[in-house]
Amino acid sequence: MLNNIGLPGLLLIAVVVLVLFGRGKISGLMGEVGKGISSFKKGVSEGTKEIEEEAAEVAKDVTPEEEKDKV
Repeated sequence: MLNNIGLPGLLLIAVVVLVLFGRGKISGLMGEVGKGISSFKKGVSEGTKEIEEEAAEVAKDVTPEEEKDKV
């Protein structure tokens, strides 16, 4: 059924949604979607940074003190 929806069908759906909800509600909804996406990206970048910091702690120099003096 969804394979048969073309450009005229999509335009009709868009007009019906616009009439039912109004331009103000739709723009407010899109603003909330944008805030959600940016919050998700921020969370992902913070998680990645945290993982990288943990990996850096694990990768610290573990050379014994006796070996460090020889270099």
